Amino acid sequence: MFELFKLEYYLIRRKYMMQQNESELDKKSRLVVGVVFLLLAIFVLGGSWQIVAIVVGAIALFTGLTGFCLLYKLFGINTKK
Repeated sequence: MFELFKLEYYLIRRKYMMQQNESELDKKSRLVVGVVFLLLAIFVLGGSWQIVAIVVGAIALFTGLTGFCLLYKLFGINTKK
């Protein structure tokens, strides 16, 4: 019985919460930006700018890997065709 609820929860969450809303170009550009920011944070920047670059890079990398952007969802934007 518990497995049924778990499956139902997964399907609902997958359908409404993390639906991909980014195009392939959008995902690829976010991956590149994420990697660049993380490399800058590791090798070039220091102090507060390093923390900012890590946060921005991690967010860009996550959205590029998952294809889901929360801001797009909030504003009703969908670039995936």
